[in-house]
Amino acid sequence: MRAERSRPEGFPASGHLPGLSHRTTLAVRDVERRSEEYYVRPGATALALRRYRVFLTRSGRRPLYPRSVGCSCAECAFQDVRHSRDVLEWTLERLRRRSRGELERLVTALDAVYLKRTLPDPFAARRPPSSQLRGPRPDPWWYDRLSEPPGW
Repeated sequence: MRAERSRPEGFPASGHLPGLSHRTTLAVRDVERRSEEYYVRPGATALALRRYRVFLTRSGRRPLYPRSVGCSCAECAFQDVRHSRDVLEWTLERLRRRSRGELERLVTALDAVYLKRTLPDPFAARRPPSSQLRGPRPDPWWYDRLSEPPGW
């Protein structure tokens, strides 16, 4: 029997995910509950979705720059919008087709804004992988955008 993991501060309580049906929300909660990933706990997908939306809805026309964080604990990692996008992708990969399609539509719309509001990094191919959820695999496309260095 697995011990229940506590919900770190900052992780939302289980509840409805805005923009998703009740069925999909339950499917997401089930995936999170069964996760053995350090960064994916109950409420992680809601937090990731909220952080991604907040990052993209900043006012103004200036480009947005994802910010790297020095701390990789479960709460601080979500301050980097790319980590939030990693969590959304992780969840998408584990959902069944119907639920995945619903969440994917939301994420795809946000991705379009991300591509529009961030700038490509011309040196992205030279960087070592940095995604904490993907291990040694190459970083996904959302890491190939210019970002603020840690401590700025």
